[in-house]
Amino acid sequence: MKTIGLIGGMSWESSAEYYRLLNELVRERLGGLHSARCVLYSVDFAEIERLQVVGEWERAGDVLAAAGKGVEAAGADLVLICTNTMHKVADQVGDALSVPLLHLGDATAEAVLRAGVRRVGLLGTAFTMEQDFYRERLASHGLDVLVPDAAGRAVVHRVIYEELCLGVVREESRAAYQEVIAGLVREGAEGVILGCTEIELLIKDEHSPVPVFPTTRLHAEAAVAAALDTRA
Repeated sequence: MKTIGLIGGMSWESSAEYYRLLNELVRERLGGLHSARCVLYSVDFAEIERLQVVGEWERAGDVLAAAGKGVEAAGADLVLICTNTMHKVADQVGDALSVPLLHLGDATAEAVLRAGVRRVGLLGTAFTMEQDFYRERLASHGLDVLVPDAAGRAVVHRVIYEELCLGVVREESRAAYQEVIAGLVREGAEGVILGCTEIELLIKDEHSPVPVFPTTRLHAEAAVAAALDTRA
């Protein structure tokens, strides 16, 4: 079993999900008392969030690159950035490593295509929904990516930072997300990517009329497949 390196803490709520999922998936595949070999570098999200807001992406990338080198030095054979938004600096982080960086966008796109979906809605932070770095990565796999309107994007972003990153799950926020999803479906979305690692704390399959693609789980599945040299 290869060792999985996690660059986490963004937020730690979703990093805890990564740890749980990795261990559950390894146990499912190997049985008994097996668990995942992994190392975690958890950054201070407040520092990263400040850099996001002021657009200091290169400085944020330096922080994550240092974290990546840390988990590699600790024995990681492959590395995950445990957040969709910070894949904006994935190339910067990957360039600092001598082991593979498993891109969350690639793992997600492959799962969407396996499900037979081509036109897909994307929920995430405003950075993920509005900037090109993530949508274009998905589109490079042949996906047609839709995002909510401005009002919908504002709701999705606010709930992520003001609630989900703090471990707060509210029914009224779930209802608001369901309205946003309904709007994407009206625009032709055949599925919806939960493109922020906290969103699956709020939205499950039963909350959407079309398939949802939970990126934390998909990333963890791809990581375990790589660590065990099997297909996810």
